[in-house]
Amino acid sequence: MTTPRLLVQTAPFLRQGVTTPRLMGDVHLALIPVVLASVWYFGVSSLLVIVAATLGAIGIEWLWGRPGPDGGSPLRDGSAALTGVILGLTLPPGLPLWMAFLGGAVGIGLGKLVWGGLGQNLFNPALVGRAFLQASFPIAITTWSPPAGLWSVRPTNFAWPFMQAPAGPDVITTATPLNLMKFAHQATPVADLLRGNIAGSLGETSAIAVILAGLYLTLRRTFDWRIPASVVITVAVFSGILFALAPERYPSPLFMIFSGGLLFGAVFMATDPVTSPLAPRGAWIFGFGIGALVVLIRVWGGLPEGVMYAILLMNAVSPLIERVSQQRAFGHGRKTA
Repeated sequence: MTTPRLLVQTAPFLRQGVTTPRLMGDVHLALIPVVLASVWYFGVSSLLVIVAATLGAIGIEWLWGRPGPDGGSPLRDGSAALTGVILGLTLPPGLPLWMAFLGGAVGIGLGKLVWGGLGQNLFNPALVGRAFLQASFPIAITTWSPPAGLWSVRPTNFAWPFMQAPAGPDVITTATPLNLMKFAHQATPVADLLRGNIAGSLGETSAIAVILAGLYLTLRRTFDWRIPASVVITVAVFSGILFALAPERYPSPLFMIFSGGLLFGAVFMATDPVTSPLAPRGAWIFGFGIGALVVLIRVWGGLPEGVMYAILLMNAVSPLIERVSQQRAFGHGRKTA
């Protein structure tokens, strides 16, 4: 059989060779400093919660997930494990393990599989799992315990389903920096926010660890840098205006950026290529919407944090943003009524 002298093909003609497992692997590597920071500050409880959430996610994916393109296991691409790890890092260290497991299962089941599997979901699966836990167990998921050392284990982790763990001297709760600012107008020093030796979700307390992860993913071109950049810039501008108008009432831009789950959400959840716009202009619009909603919820809403709801709401309008921001194909004009 001779090779034809003229071969006609359709675009794309240039391929990067980027695969889903490679992208998932990059994000897993980027999460290592975040996980290590959570273990350093919150101890063994951190690992237990992350592992429980991951087991819930991969368990449902293994049971009901579709096989890969080559007929292999649905777990081979690593997306289910990544969802579990990210979900675990959004949870408090003292959360009962069965709740973390349930959150991982719901995140994959309702956030991914019911939409048709990988690449079909509208909402970020990890945030779907956390939103479920927030609605179902609001007290448990907002009960924060302070950092307690590398080998600390919290009794509440081992509570039986729908039962309470026996209270003891190690069951200590505290307020997060956002709680202190929202209800007591007390600002946490930026140095503490950078280091992470504060109460909060496992992966959100150490801003330095999240920044290092974001830099690695940017160098690897794993995500669109415009999304986290637009989120941070929007929060800095809006909170900066409010702080300039009434510094005794509103927090500073640095506090707004480094506190809570803003950086973690901007780096690991808002940048999900399935649930965010792909067009560059759409990425800026998407990030602007997240940043504006975060400031709106934190300042005027009833909750001290707003990152989860901001990303989920912008996930819902992401298809519309993609539609209006996509560049027109060469030679095609806009549709007229």
